[in-house]
Amino acid sequence: MYEQTSNNPSPPRLNLLLTYGGWRERPAVEQLPRLLHPLGIQAMQADSGEEAAQLIQSNPVHIAVVDLEIPVQPPRNNTGRKAPINSEGGLRILKLLRRLDPAPPTIVVRPRQATEREHVRGLSHSLRDGAFAVLDRPLHVEALLEVLRRVLNRHYENLWPRPKDNHGHPNPGRPLRRQEQ
Repeated sequence: MYEQTSNNPSPPRLNLLLTYGGWRERPAVEQLPRLLHPLGIQAMQADSGEEAAQLIQSNPVHIAVVDLEIPVQPPRNNTGRKAPINSEGGLRILKLLRRLDPAPPTIVVRPRQATEREHVRGLSHSLRDGAFAVLDRPLHVEALLEVLRRVLNRHYENLWPRPKDNHGHPNPGRPLRRQEQ
């Protein structure tokens, strides 16, 4: 499911790729676009690796939230069966994002691990693969908003991402106003 809010006539200042693997009700996923849209942040939602790949190829991605259990292909509506849940879709999305120049900061959402050893190993693996942060399920909106704030601060120095001019050079960014931080 690709969702793009278009009530704002000005172009978005930041594109957020938001993937969802269908692991539970969608409160955080559904709340984020409404919360972030007034700030000029466009949440591009994808329910499969295939949908995420299409979004990545057709839009600049400034920040990505990648659910590791997103299916590779969208669920089939005609049979009523859901696509199998595994980490294949999430891992493919992470590979696609790492190939971008520049690669966007990525927040990984992962399932709860059965053992402490699996938890530590999964965290280490995600961070080694370039994740800015790793959040465990259940995903809470407040925690995700705090990580997004930290991403803007660290990766964009509290400036909106700089769009490139016609020659491929970054334009100067605009500082975030106090109320936007």
